[in-house]
Amino acid sequence: MALISLSGAHLAYGHVPLLDGASLALEASERVALIGRNGTGKSSLLKVLAGLEKLDDGLLQLQGQVRRVWVAQEPEFAPGVSVFEAVSQGVAGVRALRDRYEALTGGAEVLDAASAQELDELQTLLETQGGWTWEQRVQEALQRLHLDPTASVADLSGGTRKRVALAQALVARPDVLLLDEPTNHLDMEAIEWLQELLCAWPGALILVSHDRAFVDAVATRTVELDRGLLRSYPGDFAAFEAAKARELESEALAQARADKLLAQEEVWVRKGVEARRTRSVGRVARLQALRAQRAARREQVGQVRLELDAGLPSGKIVAELRDVTLRFGERTIVDRFSSTLLRGDKVGLIGPNGSGKTTLLKLILGELQPTSGTVRRGTQLQVAYFDQLRAGLDLDATLADTISPGSEWIEVGSSRKHVMSYLSDFLFSPERANSPVRTLSGGERNRLLLARLFALPANVLVLDEPTNDLDVETLELLEELLQNYAGTVFLVSHDRRFLDHVVTSTIACDADPEFAGRPGRWREYEGGYEDWRRQRERARVVPGPAAAPPQRPISSTPPSAPAVVSASRKLSYKDQRELDALPARIEALESEQRSIGQQLEDPALYVRDPQSAAELSRRHAQIEDELMMALERWEALSRS
Repeated sequence: MALISLSGAHLAYGHVPLLDGASLALEASERVALIGRNGTGKSSLLKVLAGLEKLDDGLLQLQGQVRRVWVAQEPEFAPGVSVFEAVSQGVAGVRALRDRYEALTGGAEVLDAASAQELDELQTLLETQGGWTWEQRVQEALQRLHLDPTASVADLSGGTRKRVALAQALVARPDVLLLDEPTNHLDMEAIEWLQELLCAWPGALILVSHDRAFVDAVATRTVELDRGLLRSYPGDFAAFEAAKARELESEALAQARADKLLAQEEVWVRKGVEARRTRSVGRVARLQALRAQRAARREQVGQVRLELDAGLPSGKIVAELRDVTLRFGERTIVDRFSSTLLRGDKVGLIGPNGSGKTTLLKLILGELQPTSGTVRRGTQLQVAYFDQLRAGLDLDATLADTISPGSEWIEVGSSRKHVMSYLSDFLFSPERANSPVRTLSGGERNRLLLARLFALPANVLVLDEPTNDLDVETLELLEELLQNYAGTVFLVSHDRRFLDHVVTSTIACDADPEFAGRPGRWREYEGGYEDWRRQRERARVVPGPAAAPPQRPISSTPPSAPAVVSASRKLSYKDQRELDALPARIEALESEQRSIGQQLEDPALYVRDPQSAAELSRRHAQIEDELMMALERWEALSRS
């Protein structure tokens, strides 16, 4: 039996149902990624599965006394609590049992029969639930998540508060863990740590996440919430995307056939009236059924239409930094950093939470002055900011007033749009234009922020975690928009795949003491996240002065390892990317060639479909040529 089973589930807020006959079964040790468009009800579904909300209709079944713990997208804690007290709330049940046990044993010396029986039951429960060692469990969780037990939760950053919520959930030892956007506000190191933790998690897991790399690494199954229904797809996110594309294509064909039949029947019934013929009662009934089906159809949610006004072009140089150092008191935030940032650069900033990414951005853009060094800024800079905390949103203002306060029209580039039309580009219906911002989900609020940001002419975009809560479709459109944007982009993000697809260079905080050697060390790398990681690993294996190899006789052959590193440095960035991609390319070609060879070994193919056999033979020969070219190219790049 499944740990959690949901069948015929219905749930609605307003006129559009979030769940419309949805069904789901969660087996033991499964790791399910729940995805879907913003506002479709993913968080509401998690609350239903956690027992925090009730269905309008349908059945939710649990296996025995299954323990469920939900970690909210934006965790909330009681005011004034310490980290230890907040994490201890995860074992509140066993704490209450032990307090009751100690109250009984610390009271009267002789217990009556009822109290003695209760004491025995409490002792059994404490032993089975680990109640005697709850303090050790809390301390272990605090150590694993690098949390200070004495710190006040109110003073923590968003990423550290998310760690506290995760620790609170882990000490409860649930059978089912329900996570809503667990990677939001976490830095790269924390995301990779959480990734490893969840892959080794012995219980069942349902997570809502739009971090594609994270979903690929953690999930064993993908479930999509689409128009009130839940559809399951085995495998990773790439397999889901391929299967979903095929489904949407089939759905479009079926709907086109249904629309064509309805149009034909509408023409028939009108002509029948004009000619005063006797009409078939059955055919009229079928027409009425077709009309009802068309009215009840829930169309796929459209795509966001993103348009960005790059404003007037800035100067060729956006900022030039020479040996810049910035200190606050005794703390060094930036130490002797140099870089030249040009118009059109797409720059990613990577570093742990609290390392000073936002401070470095303010230094680059002139909002802060360096302690030492020089910063020369370009001319005609028009800067637009995207704030990850959404501090600029008035929750009581309407959507229309947020986009265009005091006016029904908005200027976007060279065009003028009505605010209702502009909101519809970002998938906000006219009915919602006068709704307050507080009624929006987290992803919808981010979409509203993007709508307001893109309405401003800007040749420099500063995006601080713009991917939080955005659905995958909007993420991909935002990637394409930023790739084609003529201005300069500064992107702070922990979405590894988004960085790889957008940025052309990366400024990273090398916080590893073994590598950096001093605080505030920032370095610039070419490429995105994966390029940064590979370049950093290569730099770490280059022997420094402290690790210099022992002296050899002059006549001896130079060691091979440094020679390889030296050779790799001669490659350009483009050639290095090509060299890194060639092994996967060769492997894919060999796999395709083997598959075609197996098909050509079947004699029946030549009788059944001689045309396909000929095409496969041509492709087999073509792959041979491509393989030879790829191998020769790999050898040439390896020797350069």
